[in-house]
Amino acid sequence: MIHKWLKEGMSKSAIAKMLGISRETVRKYANKPESYIPVISKAPVENLVDEYLPHVAHMLEIAKEKKIEIPTTVIYDEIVKLGYLGSLRWLQTVMQRYDLRKRAKEEEQLIRFETEAGQQMQVDWIEFPKDNLSAFVATMGYSRASYVEYVEDETLETLISCHLNAFSYFGGVPKESLYDNMRTVITKRNAYGYGKHQLNSMFEDFAKHCGFKIRVCKPYRAKTKGKVERFNHYLRYSFHNSLSVRLAMKRYSMNIDNANAEVIKWLDDVANKRIHQTTLQIPFALLAEERYHLLPLPKPYLGIHPKAINVILAKNQKIFQSTAKMKGVYIPNRDMQSYDAFIPSLTALVALSYAGSSMNGSLLWN
Repeated sequence: MIHKWLKEGMSKSAIAKMLGISRETVRKYANKPESYIPVISKAPVENLVDEYLPHVAHMLEIAKEKKIEIPTTVIYDEIVKLGYLGSLRWLQTVMQRYDLRKRAKEEEQLIRFETEAGQQMQVDWIEFPKDNLSAFVATMGYSRASYVEYVEDETLETLISCHLNAFSYFGGVPKESLYDNMRTVITKRNAYGYGKHQLNSMFEDFAKHCGFKIRVCKPYRAKTKGKVERFNHYLRYSFHNSLSVRLAMKRYSMNIDNANAEVIKWLDDVANKRIHQTTLQIPFALLAEERYHLLPLPKPYLGIHPKAINVILAKNQKIFQSTAKMKGVYIPNRDMQSYDAFIPSLTALVALSYAGSSMNGSLLWN
């Protein structure tokens, strides 16, 4: 627009007035090529009030319990005693920005954590079909720190790889991880009784290897993992859509490489450094506390454990014995992907048999 108006004969001062910017800014972009697109990355603005927000919220909660009104001047005097160096006006501005008084009246608890430090991680997939990509999203229940990784498929191998990368990013392993009805995690609900689900054997072995327990949401109760669901919305509208537009303006398309390069910068500089609306604290600051409660990072995962193979074979033997009593052999209708779970078991079984057998290779495979 600046280049267009300059060609039409408008002065820099007139353009600056028209756009509501300074003449120096007009001159700056007038000297850039017409194809130049400015990239604006706004990091969260740190202010003097941020570290005192939990204390302010606590005062408002106590005032609510006692059914009294507490003036902002009283709150200001209290946080000044704690070391606050800002102005009263700035305190009022920040309190209005986060609607602290309104939220204190409407919510049962202004600051919520729900889970203990290091207790739970919530996991979900978010799909972007227009870009042929999905994103693995993991959010820590206590700190609300999040990890995102763009992928091209949602296979079990990809899920395990993303988990390992998330653990590395957070600096440890939580005690439990919460999922919805991911086919790579749960194969049949209530298979062994109410609440006793049949889990994917390889992923179950991976969880045991890392030391975390698998928890599954109730059907149609996605809010039980609301922390990661809310972050999904934030990711889609504050990062993904913005990046898609920025790339399109430069005539680039989004792919797994540029998406992952940009999302890590966004996580480090924006998402995990902002004041979280629920905790009123910075996720990275709470993660620094949470890391002391996490399990240590696991050793590299080399696949399903031989002991798990024996369990799978025992289950399959019971199924065979029960179906063999029928007149015919029962063959369930399955899609081809359902057989993927058997591949690691069979591969490891053949390897173990080959290692302990004196038979030659060709005969063993036959």
